Amino acid sequence: MSQRLDYNKIAPAGAKALGGVYAYVMQSGLSPALIELVFLRISQINNCAYCLDMHTRDLVKKGVAIEKLALVQAWGEGGSLFDERERAALAWAETVTRVAETNVPDDAYQAARVVFEERELIDLTIAIGLMNTYNRLAISFRNAPQAVAAK
Repeated sequence: MSQRLDYNKIAPAGAKALGGVYAYVMQSGLSPALIELVFLRISQINNCAYCLDMHTRDLVKKGVAIEKLALVQAWGEGGSLFDERERAALAWAETVTRVAETNVPDDAYQAARVVFEERELIDLTIAIGLMNTYNRLAISFRNAPQAVAAK
């Protein structure tokens, strides 16, 4: 797989703008590990190899256990490996990422609101939208995962 376009070089202002949103999300008060778990799950849904590789590596650096990483895709069956906030964030990420299929139903919103304050839910949704954008860029322009690019 070869890269089609390098959007960071061709549209640096756009990449910088997305970086500003990323900086906002990371200072939002949501746990960085929670955000990375959400980013990983979204990247699984979208089949973004570049982002899967990156977020898995980031979570390993943050000390997240391999057993937990292995079950992110099946978090609902992960029992106590995932706490209440993680389960709520992953559920919200799935329904928002699949918005065309789910229409983000009221029960999903109510379930998220039980766990997250209004501002947290907005910030989480911004993070979800950002990762979906990054996935679409990486997939569309064929960014190679670090493991592949290194060969």
